[in-house]
Amino acid sequence: MKWLFILLTIVAPGGPASGCDFGGEEMVRAELLFGRTAVPAAEWDYCLSRTVTPLFPDGMTVLNGNGQWRSPKSGSISREASTVLLILVKPASDLRARLDAVRETYKSRFHQQSVGLVTSVSCVAF
Repeated sequence: MKWLFILLTIVAPGGPASGCDFGGEEMVRAELLFGRTAVPAAEWDYCLSRTVTPLFPDGMTVLNGNGQWRSPKSGSISREASTVLLILVKPASDLRARLDAVRETYKSRFHQQSVGLVTSVSCVAF
């Protein structure tokens, strides 16, 4: 069997797209994934105001939902309430340390095995 791979390039009027040709500025999009079943709302609010806000004072978005996670240790699947914290921030040399501080504080305080982190670069305009 032969495979055919096609590379598709989207070209904006006037030339190839690069950076933020369509407006805005390049920022890091960080999504932190928190399990929330064992964390009361008041405790979450306290963590948000005392840990996250001082590290990311320009703002964030909190999205609540339902998550599923497989433990790497036991292989068991857990379903629980979850929160996605969406942070859009300018690239900075200390960004990874600030994100890790949020993750480690949450894991330690609420006895969580993991806090997911997804990052990408996006063009952002407000």
